[in-house]
Amino acid sequence: MKKGLLSHLVIMITISLLGAFSAPTAVSAETITLNYANFPPASTFPCVQMERWKQVVEERTKGKVKVNTFPGGTLLNAKHVMDGVISGVADIGSLCMAYQPGRFTLTNAAGLPLGVPDARVASLILWNLYEKYNPKAFSKVKVLTMFNTYPANIMSKKPVRNLDDLRGMELRASGMAAAALKLWGATPVGMPMPQTPEALQKGVVQGLFSSGETMKDFKFAEFCRYMTMTKRVSYPFAVVMNKNAWNKLPDDVKKVFDDLGRDQAVWTGEYVDRHVVDALEWSKKNYNVEIITLPKEEMAKWDELLKPLVLNWSKDAKKKGLPAEDILKDLKMWTHADLEGVMWDQPPSGRWPWRRPQVGYC
Repeated sequence: MKKGLLSHLVIMITISLLGAFSAPTAVSAETITLNYANFPPASTFPCVQMERWKQVVEERTKGKVKVNTFPGGTLLNAKHVMDGVISGVADIGSLCMAYQPGRFTLTNAAGLPLGVPDARVASLILWNLYEKYNPKAFSKVKVLTMFNTYPANIMSKKPVRNLDDLRGMELRASGMAAAALKLWGATPVGMPMPQTPEALQKGVVQGLFSSGETMKDFKFAEFCRYMTMTKRVSYPFAVVMNKNAWNKLPDDVKKVFDDLGRDQAVWTGEYVDRHVVDALEWSKKNYNVEIITLPKEEMAKWDELLKPLVLNWSKDAKKKGLPAEDILKDLKMWTHADLEGVMWDQPPSGRWPWRRPQVGYC
């Protein structure tokens, strides 16, 4: 009897030890899996930043969070990212706010032609704009980060050296960029970016008005042998998360996500700035693309025509109850403070000191 009791005790101890050794399996079973939707091809900067965010999150959470990424519109296309995240089709999504100007009036102000020099500055201005004014458009989601493109330039089959060259030219554009083209006398054509190479090949459009890295990422340099450096208007982006998915996260994971907000904006802006330089060099080397810089007198004419963009945005913002004058004042202050080389220890949001990096452009 005692021998049987002893054997039973040994078996129980062995089972307990095996349970202790198998504990990591129980931990791995608690891994939080999130699906992240993006609409452009995997090689483009919105998807590059997505993969960087995934890597940093998985490292900082020590594997507690696993992120599945879906580039190229495989889970949600460009126009449906926001609503798809709200409804839970995806846990996280990256959207271009310029594609829905009426929905994101406040944050699209970061795309106005106010002299923003590059993507890093544009991204930080956008992030600060969101933090300070907390737009209602994002009340149904958790905002993880925001970033902006390099200011748009004209990529075309024919050289554009003045307004007469541009008049009537059909160029792919959207949002504020399309409005700018109209004011300059061109004809904007709306279409998803992935469809633009085929449209260029078939002659549906003669070029596009967008950020310069697309010359390499979409191989636009094959068709557009000229690039006119206007550096006017930009395309603001946001990365948002489903509210229910966010609320289910443990506090330590939430902190990792929150800590990455500004960091991801800076990283993406700097990546885009470097990538634009690389894309232009690649375009010149492989396709002999001519980079056209407009004389100051000519650019002044273009800028004069763009004044209604700011005025119309202001009128629309006021109709929606937004403090348009305060927003424009902040945008101009942040932009010009940076242009003057000022380092902010305490900007209006009290969150991020920064200075524009000295990067050369063609």
